[in-house]
Amino acid sequence: MIDDVAAVPPVINRIATRAAEIGFDASCDPRTGSMLRTLAANRPGGRLLELGTGPGVSTAWLLDGMDSTATLTSVELETPLVEIAREFLGDDHRLTLINADGSDALRDLATSQFDLLFADTWPGKYWDLEEALALVAPGGLYVIDDMLPQPNWPAGHGEKVDALLENLRNRSDFVITPMNWASGLVIAARR
Repeated sequence: MIDDVAAVPPVINRIATRAAEIGFDASCDPRTGSMLRTLAANRPGGRLLELGTGPGVSTAWLLDGMDSTATLTSVELETPLVEIAREFLGDDHRLTLINADGSDALRDLATSQFDLLFADTWPGKYWDLEEALALVAPGGLYVIDDMLPQPNWPAGHGEKVDALLENLRNRSDFVITPMNWASGLVIAARR
């Protein structure tokens, strides 16, 4: 089987070029982006949450899959990255960009429900996991990436990954599928 990615949204190359200018190279890979686009397309009118906008690469993939009535709230702590995302994606009426700490945003969103939550930063993944999972609506999806060893992992990070995966596997409120694909994806569906 060939797992080439078809139809990369054109804005992604422009975002990646701009991000490289400020030394940022940790955006999601094209296979992860393609999966995010597919999952977003499966949620017509859906409410999506992204923790860790970065410069907007994964955000662009999500937007590319969303229909005109879906909405995406995307949270990023680093102001220069939010500025890049806003520069290239800020005119999209479906997108709300929040420049804030992910943990603070999770607390602020505590009464919300989302059909898809993509956690691509530490808050909502390695800490504040319960707060993030509480935001996933029944039948909704919780998606994480970078579960396979990465060259930029700090010492001891593998143990954090193992603990997170064990936590998710032992839950009765979510059904999970870990994938040894792309950067290492996990898709969890709330029962």
